[in-house]
Amino acid sequence: MTTPSAPPAPPTKHQLALMIWLAVFPTLTVLNLAMGDWLHTLSPVVRTFVLATIAVPIVIYGLMPQLHRARARLLTHLGSTS
Repeated sequence: MTTPSAPPAPPTKHQLALMIWLAVFPTLTVLNLAMGDWLHTLSPVVRTFVLATIAVPIVIYGLMPQLHRARARLLTHLGSTS
């Protein structure tokens, strides 16, 4: 019987910053490409509000959990190969 390994430690500030960047940049890029024609008619403040209102839930509820799971799998794999 194998014993379950302990979950990996929380990400460091630098790892978390990278994970957030990996989630935010592509999300904002896709939203800008998909909504660009409509967004350019808005003032910068309203455009930022619209993008943030759409992007934040996508990043927090959709992408960050997946990135945390991927990080845990990577660390588990790296720990088992050493």
